[in-house]
Amino acid sequence: MRIIIDAMGGDHAPQAPVLGALEAAKLYGSRIVLVGRGEEILNVMKENGIDTLPENVEIANAEDVVDMHDDPANVIRRKPNSSMVVGLKMLAEGQGDAFVSAGSTGALLTGATLIVKRIKGIRRAAMGPAMPNKKGGKTIFLDCGANAECTPEFLLQFGLIGSIYAKTTYGIENPKVGLLNNGTEESKGTQLQKESYVLLQQAQEKGLINFVGNVEARDVPLGAVDVVVCDGFSGNILLKSIEGTAMFMGSLISKMFKKNIFSKLAALIVMKDLKAFKKMLDYREIGSTPFLGIQKPVLKAHGSSDALAFQNAIRQAEEVAQTDMTAQLEQSIAVLKEIGND
Repeated sequence: MRIIIDAMGGDHAPQAPVLGALEAAKLYGSRIVLVGRGEEILNVMKENGIDTLPENVEIANAEDVVDMHDDPANVIRRKPNSSMVVGLKMLAEGQGDAFVSAGSTGALLTGATLIVKRIKGIRRAAMGPAMPNKKGGKTIFLDCGANAECTPEFLLQFGLIGSIYAKTTYGIENPKVGLLNNGTEESKGTQLQKESYVLLQQAQEKGLINFVGNVEARDVPLGAVDVVVCDGFSGNILLKSIEGTAMFMGSLISKMFKKNIFSKLAALIVMKDLKAFKKMLDYREIGSTPFLGIQKPVLKAHGSSDALAFQNAIRQAEEVAQTDMTAQLEQSIAVLKEIGND
């Protein structure tokens, strides 16, 4: 398994991606290619007491950098020698099994679509983060920001993509798929939700997915479904609302245990559980979010990712790359065409 890393992408580049990649190489034995300004990458290593590259790590030089102000539509043409574009081209040419970047989301999605390309029959790639739920498992959201405006056909495909991702990557048998809505009744929602409901129900009847109907936002963290289908605008708001609530709860609990000597003693007693709780809510433990529907794994790490986040992003990239998700998606999309839903 060979993972390509955009060493210049993110708020803390190149330090975070380089150090995270080196740690992953040591812990997991990952074969890693760091794409970026070679001299800066080596300087980061020297500053951290690392004199030579490990045998399973190499550098692919790319002098340009995609920043957050670049127009995503023009990045490939204007910055062909950027670390992001070079890395995506390497993936498309078979020089690696997955690509990870914490750079511009728009540029990465555009590059993945135009360079690596979508799976045949997939109309839109979707961002599919997996968040912990009350039941101790994962809930996958898609889309969460790649497609602000969607058609019912897009949401139908998101249901299929998410279901197969849940099976192949997280081992969830017969994952429950729910459509995000403002009520559980079939008649709820806008025209988009109503038409999407019909298509998802047809896919359920054909045995393609386990569609259980509408799901409200409050039930998502409780693990009511394994896959939440939504447009990118709604999904992004839902995801960030959950993240904000988790941050608030963590801060509130921390303050409660610092109020007085008795609360501090109580904190010592439950310290192990508190650390586990904090770890469960830490985005760095998730690592990255894949663009589902692309021919090869392209994963987006959080812009503020540190070394730990990159380390986990590489672990996740390997997990996704080892699945047969692409083959299963191609088969499911072919069935959709046969029943006239594509």
